[in-house]
Amino acid sequence: MPRAAYIHVPFCRHKCGYCNFSVVADRDDLIERYLKVIDLELCRLDCPAIDTLFVGGGTPTHFDAEQLQRFLHIVRERFQLSSSCEWSMEANPEDITPEKVAMLGHHGVNRISLGVQSFNVDKLRMLERGHSPEDAVNAVQTVADLIDNVSIDLIFAAPGETLSDWQHDLEVADGLPIKHVSTYALTFEKGTSFWSRRARGDLASASENCEIEMYQAARQALCGAGFQHYEISSFARDGLQCQHNLNYWQGRGWYAVGPGAARFVDGRREVNHRSTTTYLRRMESAESPTAEQEAITREQYARERAAFGVRMIAGIDLEVLESETGIPLRVICRDAINRSLSDGLLLKPAPSRIKLSERGILFADTVASRLLG
Repeated sequence: MPRAAYIHVPFCRHKCGYCNFSVVADRDDLIERYLKVIDLELCRLDCPAIDTLFVGGGTPTHFDAEQLQRFLHIVRERFQLSSSCEWSMEANPEDITPEKVAMLGHHGVNRISLGVQSFNVDKLRMLERGHSPEDAVNAVQTVADLIDNVSIDLIFAAPGETLSDWQHDLEVADGLPIKHVSTYALTFEKGTSFWSRRARGDLASASENCEIEMYQAARQALCGAGFQHYEISSFARDGLQCQHNLNYWQGRGWYAVGPGAARFVDGRREVNHRSTTTYLRRMESAESPTAEQEAITREQYARERAAFGVRMIAGIDLEVLESETGIPLRVICRDAINRSLSDGLLLKPAPSRIKLSERGILFADTVASRLLG
């Protein structure tokens, strides 16, 4: 059974133009209903024991103090957190106060993931973020004073951004008390306002060469600052890799609740309805919140574990995966592996082990697609 759980909190002050998550802005009138039904959905899990818990959004820290207190109490009631449980909460810099951070720490939250995105005022404005560079720096300091394990997200390759701009973001990050950094190239997702603006010519995507140059700059700067590059987009201080995300990449299964939440339990993948109001209505009517479900075959499971696992810089041991899944991956993926080895995208440091090459790190999606078949 899973030892990991995810809770989705859909509320935000504002929905950024690039965001394609299940989010509602300016709908705080729904929070009371949400708190009641999230407790109902969690109740169905029958208080499982877990080693990692990730509360994402949306913006979980958008709750006011009383609502946050109730939410945290619900979570503590509905899970058995192991003594070493990694409990992550996403937060935006503008919501951080010493009081809120102290409350989070008191209830057992021991890792905060801040949606910083940039320390450049013009880039933040373009990304429609609600904080200033000073807010971001102050938020990191405020959290670190009370909760030691601070992670930040940074976006690169934004319209109009130069390599120098991006390097400045990395320099500022290096001077802060953070333990983890996730870096992402800006993507234009269908259904977002950024997608529409690009179609109208109001925004332009960065070139592939620009993305690669900025990505390599991040690898050089962060590794030079003592971070370990352990997954395509993820860098961590020694021993502080995100255990929850490692659980995803290793295909270990997880519970998930809330609007749009996707779970993988007992060989089934299920996704809740993305609409917050529809999710609330279904739960209040004692209906299932699930909008999509799929039984995963053993071969599909094995292929997915290989495809997601190869994103980890250390690579994967195919013999171990075969032992755990019962699927002869080295046979059914032989052509995909040999092709990627021939193309210089994979390396074979041991007879049963494969890992991305330096070139392969830039084309990880290609390798993953081949492994999926």
